[in-house]
Amino acid sequence: MSLTSKEPIDVFTHAQPLSFFLTKVYGISSDYNGAYTMSLRDILSESMGNLQESCQFNYMFEIPWLIQQYPASFRQKPLLCVHGFQGGQKAGLEADARKFTNIKFCQAKLEMPYGTHHTKMMFLLYDNGLRVVIHTANLIERDWHQKTQGIWISPVFPKLKSGPSPTQGDSPTHFKRDLLQYVAAYKAYQLKDWQDHISRHDLSSANVFIVGSVPGRHMAEKKHWFGHMKLRKLLNENGPVKEQASKWPVIGQFSSIGSLGASKENWLSVEFLQSLATVKGTSSVPLAPVEFKLIFPTVDNVRTSLEGYPAGGSIPYSINVAKKQPWLHSYFHQWKSEGRGRNRAMPHIKTYCRPSPTWEEAAWFLVTSSNLSKAAWGALEKKGSQLMIRSYEIGVLFIPKYLVENAVFECSSKVKEAGQKTFVLPYDLPPRAYTKSDKPWIWDIAHKELPDSNGNMWCPS
Repeated sequence: MSLTSKEPIDVFTHAQPLSFFLTKVYGISSDYNGAYTMSLRDILSESMGNLQESCQFNYMFEIPWLIQQYPASFRQKPLLCVHGFQGGQKAGLEADARKFTNIKFCQAKLEMPYGTHHTKMMFLLYDNGLRVVIHTANLIERDWHQKTQGIWISPVFPKLKSGPSPTQGDSPTHFKRDLLQYVAAYKAYQLKDWQDHISRHDLSSANVFIVGSVPGRHMAEKKHWFGHMKLRKLLNENGPVKEQASKWPVIGQFSSIGSLGASKENWLSVEFLQSLATVKGTSSVPLAPVEFKLIFPTVDNVRTSLEGYPAGGSIPYSINVAKKQPWLHSYFHQWKSEGRGRNRAMPHIKTYCRPSPTWEEAAWFLVTSSNLSKAAWGALEKKGSQLMIRSYEIGVLFIPKYLVENAVFECSSKVKEAGQKTFVLPYDLPPRAYTKSDKPWIWDIAHKELPDSNGNMWCPS
């Protein structure tokens, strides 16, 4: 599928029913920037719909650049930016927007220490319906330039004929219920209009599940509404059957790592893997045979990347955290994306997946803003009676039977060979384990052994 002849709507249509995209990357062969790829400009283009107003949930914003990504005809349309900034950062954001009279802000409440508003989501209201986009990129220029980022784009959801309803026009995946539940958790009056817009539309064509996180200590039935316990519940209800997949490996791929405790038993290999390894009907599967493979860039992956060492400025793993969890590094695998032409485009995408031992099928796939951290996914407290989450996050879970009427996805990163129902992965399988000389990228120490692809060293201040 050639890049030049196609409108964004054609690229979108070609990628159905999975509707999973990577961002376009500057400096790679155009062969890899055609099918299954979108720029921010493409997503916001006139070809995708006649925009009336929009809402952008994100962590970081460059307001003047963001406005330039909208077509000239849409740059005056109302735009609500949902962020978590406080104090000076909030003042800076508002100052950047002063000359754009169409922009309003909603500050997400962050009452838990170390929490962030990390969600990356767009609501695009057209004259003929509503589109929802869930992705992994900050709304800043460098995030859309030479990084590997993931995007899910919904169909245009038409207006309900019967007027607003929180329950009518829901999908078999309860997309409407869960989206309204997520937005309601902000308890923000600025989002009231968007809650109404969602209620007024028919979201029954949504074919993915929402996995969101919102700050708080979630107990009773709410324990299963968010974070890894939401994923556990969804896999318990819709996951692979035990006979088929209980021994299949699990992959986690991310661009940042939090403090996970003194040993794998603290959280990673018990609580978190328990959720990821859940099969239909039970989450109490023996975890011993489940291989957990984590994909995280090595120093060399970053050094030889398109951006060179500065790519590591978006891969925040700090030396103080790394020193406390050396046990984690035995799980690590290199970033490799030959099939997508993105070996040198460092990942800011975050994905979790259950591939088969042959690496040709997958039982499910999740793209999300959630990195490998308790803050994002939640940690059980009080003998497992409550889930404590610090941050706002959102992702979508792809389950084969809702998308391809099969028990598994065929999957491959080889975009040039992909069929209509192939899940085109962002990285190559099988994952390649770190060699003896590989070290995980750590962003706050100097890297001066060798220069990067642009001839520079890394000397963080």
